[in-house]
Amino acid sequence: MGDPQALHRQLSLRMNEALGRAPVVIVCGARQVGKSTLVQGFEGAAGRHYLTLDHLPTLARARGAPETLVLEEPRLTIDEVQRAPDLLLAVKYVVDREKRPGQFLLTGSANLLLTRTSGESLAGRAQYLTLRPMTAREADRRPLTNVWSALLDATDAEDALARLEPALELDWRERALRGGFPPAALASSTTERTQWLEDYAATYLRRDLRELARIDDLPGFGRLMQLAALRTGGLLNQTDLARDAALARSTTQRWLSLLEATYLATLVPAFFESRSRRLIASPKLYPGDTGLALHLCGVSTVEELDRLPRPGAWLEAWLLNELLVSLENRTPRPVLHHFRTETGLEIDFVLEAGRRRLPIEVKSSPSARPEDAKVLEQFCAEHGERAPFGLVIHTGKDAHRLTAHTLAVPLGAVV
Repeated sequence: MGDPQALHRQLSLRMNEALGRAPVVIVCGARQVGKSTLVQGFEGAAGRHYLTLDHLPTLARARGAPETLVLEEPRLTIDEVQRAPDLLLAVKYVVDREKRPGQFLLTGSANLLLTRTSGESLAGRAQYLTLRPMTAREADRRPLTNVWSALLDATDAEDALARLEPALELDWRERALRGGFPPAALASSTTERTQWLEDYAATYLRRDLRELARIDDLPGFGRLMQLAALRTGGLLNQTDLARDAALARSTTQRWLSLLEATYLATLVPAFFESRSRRLIASPKLYPGDTGLALHLCGVSTVEELDRLPRPGAWLEAWLLNELLVSLENRTPRPVLHHFRTETGLEIDFVLEAGRRRLPIEVKSSPSARPEDAKVLEQFCAEHGERAPFGLVIHTGKDAHRLTAHTLAVPLGAVV
C-alpha cells in the first residue's frame, strides 16, 4: 500500500487560508477519508496542539468538562468532534470572549449542519470545508492544479481548449472500483481493498450510525445502502426506494438524510431556471465514494462493472467527486446541478459560478458525436453569454471543437 502520509490534498491550501481568517475552521468528511492526516500534516500543523475524540479519556473529558478542554491551548486541533456535540458550545464561549484567527481547527465525520446533534452551528464564527475522497491527481501525486476552475474562467470554447492539459491515459473503471478512501484506493491488491471496504461498511453500521441516531433495524439500513448504490445516477424517487427496501417512506427519507450527512450519499439538485421548458425537480442520487458503493453492489472487477445495467452512471459518479473537490477549492464556491426536462432532454451536470454556467455531458464511449451535444447546444443558445460553451466528456484521447458551442474533451484532460 502507498504511504498516505506522503499524499497532498487539494483542500490543504484552502484550509490554511481559512485558518488565517476565521477563528474556527471545521473540516467535515466521511470517516477514513483522510481528515486526521490532513490536519496533522499540513504546513501550519506544527504550531497547534492536537487532540482526537477517538481517544477515550479525551472523549470523556470532552463530554464531561468541555470548557477545560478548549481552554488548554491557544491553537487547538480537535478530531472527530461529532462524538461530543456539546463541545461546540464550549468553543463558542471561548471564541466569543476573544476572537482570533485560527483558534480552533475541528474535524467531523458527519456534516454538523445537517445532523442536528448539537444546537450550536457556530454561525458567523466558523468556516466549513469538506474533504471528499481522493481525486486522481491526489492519488497519483501529480501537481494539484484546478482544471475545472480554469474552464469556468474560460471566455469561450477556443479559450477553454487552450486551458486543457494533455490527456492522461487512465481506465476510469479501475479508478471507480478503487474509489477515493486512501486505504482502499492505495491498497496493493483487490483482496486487500475488498477486506478494507467490508470492514468499513460494518464499522459504519455498528458504531458510526449509533453515535448519530437511534437505529434498531441495522439490516434494513444496510439494505437501503445497497439499493441506493444500485440507483447511482438516477432520479431519486423515495417512494419507489422505500417500497423496494421494505421500509416506511418516512424512515427512508430520514435514513437517506443520514447517508448524506455522513457523506456516503450525494444528492445533485435539479437546475430550476428556464424560460421555455418545464423541468424535472427531483435530485439525482450518487454515492459519496464509488469504491464503497460498488462493493455494496457486489462488484469488485472491471468485468463485473461492465455487466451492470448502466455502467456509464458510474463514470458520472466518479467524475462527480472530481468536480466537487475542484468546486470546494474555488471562492466563492460554485454550485452543481443536473438538468432534465419533462420531455426527457437532459444534461448530466451544470456548474454555476456567479452568472457563469458550464453544462457538461459525460459519455463512457471513446469518442463524441455532434448529436451528443444537441441538448448542450440548446442550453447554450437559451442562456447566451452566461453559457458560452459546453463540454462532452469522453474516454478517448482527443480534444476538439464538436459543434458551434461545444467541445469534445477527453476525461484524462480534466482529472
